[in-house]
Amino acid sequence: MRAGGRVLQVTSVPLDEDRSSGKLRFSCMADGFIIADEAQREFDYPQREAAFFYGLFLRGHSAEELRRDIEVPPQVLARWHREAEREPSLREVLERMVEYRRHVLAIFESLIGFETRLTRVQ
Repeated sequence: MRAGGRVLQVTSVPLDEDRSSGKLRFSCMADGFIIADEAQREFDYPQREAAFFYGLFLRGHSAEELRRDIEVPPQVLARWHREAEREPSLREVLERMVEYRRHVLAIFESLIGFETRLTRVQ
């Protein structure tokens, strides 16, 4: 595709998806937020995202920094709560997202704990 004399590369990745982030994507529709089918299936496998963060930990990222990335910050929780009050259909989705992130964090913590125990044994 050409635009203004430049050649633009067209990609099949939707604009709202960042494959490198490891985060779930969703679409905003007139009647609320709709979680993409692929993202909905990801809710069933929090260990995948925990493994992604654990890999970052093994590559030298600080555990505290990664915990902050996994957790849903209080200001985001407050904003989601306000959104759910305005649009009650969002409540279930947002609760599921928070539950998912907490599960990811718990798995990540157990992996780090295992790594710490393994290091002490050696």
